Amino acid sequence: MKQVIAIVRHYLAEKVLENLKLAPLEALAVREVKGFGRQKNYLDEYRAGEFESVFLPKVEILMWVEDFRVEEVIRRVTEVACSGRMGDGKVMVLPLATFSGAQVIDI
Repeated sequence: MKQVIAIVRHYLAEKVLENLKLAPLEALAVREVKGFGRQKNYLDEYRAGEFESVFLPKVEILMWVEDFRVEEVIRRVTEVACSGRMGDGKVMVLPLATFSGAQVIDI
């Protein structure tokens, strides 16, 4: 099993989540985050107004996926979130083998 972390522009998060509805996910969590990437201190026109790019609003989507389905999940995220411009976001894939001793309890 893998953990897929997608950090996307906040105004695209709903579209990404809609596209993920049919994806084979074990679990999903969403939270609002702020951060910056390669653009560092540039000013950016960001939807409704100007933000200092040091901390741009983003949405982090955490997903837990079976190994053989990771590529499909990544494809579903990137086909909506990727415009080719700087600041689109990041997708990271982490193995959960590092947590092999962890106990998961459904509540």
